[in-house]
Amino acid sequence: MLQTLSARRLITATETIERPTVTIHRDGTIAAIEPDSAPQAADTTLTTTFLDIHTHGGAGHDVMEGTPEALCNVSRFMASHGVGHFLPTTVTAAIDKTLASLEGIAQAIDRASTSAWDPDLARPIGIHLEGPFISHAKRGVHPPAHILPPDIGLFDRFQQAAAGHIRLITIAPEIPGAIDLIRHCAEQGVRVSIGHTNATSAEARAGIHAGARSATHTYNAMRALDHREPGVLGVVLDDDNLYAELICDGIHVAPELVRLWLKAKGPDRAILVTDSMAAAGMPEGEYMLGTFAVTVANGRALSAEDLAQGKHTLAGSVLTLDRAVSNLQQFTGATLQVASCLASHNPARLLGLDDSLGLIQPGQPANFNVFNSSGARERTVIYGRTLE
Repeated sequence: MLQTLSARRLITATETIERPTVTIHRDGTIAAIEPDSAPQAADTTLTTTFLDIHTHGGAGHDVMEGTPEALCNVSRFMASHGVGHFLPTTVTAAIDKTLASLEGIAQAIDRASTSAWDPDLARPIGIHLEGPFISHAKRGVHPPAHILPPDIGLFDRFQQAAAGHIRLITIAPEIPGAIDLIRHCAEQGVRVSIGHTNATSAEARAGIHAGARSATHTYNAMRALDHREPGVLGVVLDDDNLYAELICDGIHVAPELVRLWLKAKGPDRAILVTDSMAAAGMPEGEYMLGTFAVTVANGRALSAEDLAQGKHTLAGSVLTLDRAVSNLQQFTGATLQVASCLASHNPARLLGLDDSLGLIQPGQPANFNVFNSSGARERTVIYGRTLE
């Protein structure tokens, strides 16, 4: 007997279907979507599951551990917060450590593409390489000893270790050699995001001209906006073709500037990310981000080393993507349709996966988030299975 899923409405990338009934095959794919004239018992809304393209971990694990246990735990945690797919994101570390982590993550990505993957887990579908080709001036908590000048040969070593799974890379465009590396990555189909950068507006535009397609955690780890030298931030907000991530936790970016970002980028180029680290979903305390210590207190993840010196340097977040979707609605008045699109369809478009990932149509995986009448996520369905 085929399974069915009904709701008051279904939001897709292009339309809203009223009173849908979704029929699901035994293999977890969608058999049919048909409107139902009968009134629904509950005022619920279905959307596709989320895609987080910038996450370092959660549930006490960092993706750079690279072990099956760590990556399965992170994947389970992602799914529990409405994420169906994600890009495990590295952080600057020693070359050997980065290579080993990339190999482990790549193996998880390969497993996730087979029927052996647990359907209750979110699926890693590629890697976001954040560092080491970033600016010392805007490094955030990335260890300065391991930040390196852009190097095509080294990137190729990373990509070989990753079995070709690097889909997104953050690069500071102003560093000597960056333009050549941006062009090289773009030619290989790897999306380039400008971030951890002190670039002027001219340097940012040069990076975009070379092939950069997005910006990493807008506002954070970027040259500040100036009315005479707009810098990289001015270009990010002004360029209608550039995608732009944002960490919508109310800590990394003030609500006023969340609103400015959404007005500037619009519903087609804005992307919600978490930049979450191992402490996401865990009690406050001491955790690791890559190879360095992080202290989590009062909802903030801070560099333990800087904290000991009286500085409060943010080290990722403890945000979840369902909370980011909720926060965006609260901060900006955006509809659930817009907010969910920023966490699903837009990142898929950036990666060139919008023709497959997150589509809600027959033959595609039955991956849904179920929201109540207040706009809060109630549960998640992955491959037709409701997660506990």
